[in-house]
Amino acid sequence: VQLQASGGGLVQAGGSLRLSCVASGSIFAIAVMGWYRQAPGKSRELVARIIADSLTDYADSVKGRFTISRGSAENTMYLQMNNLKPADTAVYYCNMRVIVSASGASKEYWGQGTQVTVSS
Repeated sequence: VQLQASGGGLVQAGGSLRLSCVASGSIFAIAVMGWYRQAPGKSRELVARIIADSLTDYADSVKGRFTISRGSAENTMYLQMNNLKPADTAVYYCNMRVIVSASGASKEYWGQGTQVTVSS
């Protein structure tokens, strides 16, 4: 299974970006889809995730500004980021816990990361 993230870039404070992540490979189902970020000198942190298709969870710092969603195309995920702040500058990684067989066996996968830079 491979995850391909895209959509990062440079934006001014107050601007918007939409990140995309597409999973490909041998996928029976996807249990959890999420976005994490890592700023220079800091640990990787959860930004937002979707659990079991419907339950969403956001970091307090992005609530009301970011929206995570599943795409209509299979195995896709988006992160709509509005009102971006310089503190949002980081490498953003997509993450999925993939069910790989009918037995329920699962594995966790990471995308390659996409840089988001917000200028003040």
